[in-house]
Amino acid sequence: MTDSEKTIKIDGIDYSLSSLSDEAKMQITNLRFVENEIIQLKARLAIASTAKLAYQAALKNAISGNHAD
Repeated sequence: MTDSEKTIKIDGIDYSLSSLSDEAKMQITNLRFVENEIIQLKARLAIASTAKLAYQAALKNAISGNHAD
């Protein structure tokens, strides 16, 4: 697929990338970068949430272990 055949859909309208201004192309690049950052942050949040659950479980074990003494 050549550049002139590539399109982007914005608000339900297809635009040819080759017809867009340099400013519009730069904003598309910015949007793609930010979307990628959001994906990475969501992954980090999932990791942190999993760790939090593990720490909570470890705390419950530690607390119940103290009561057994």
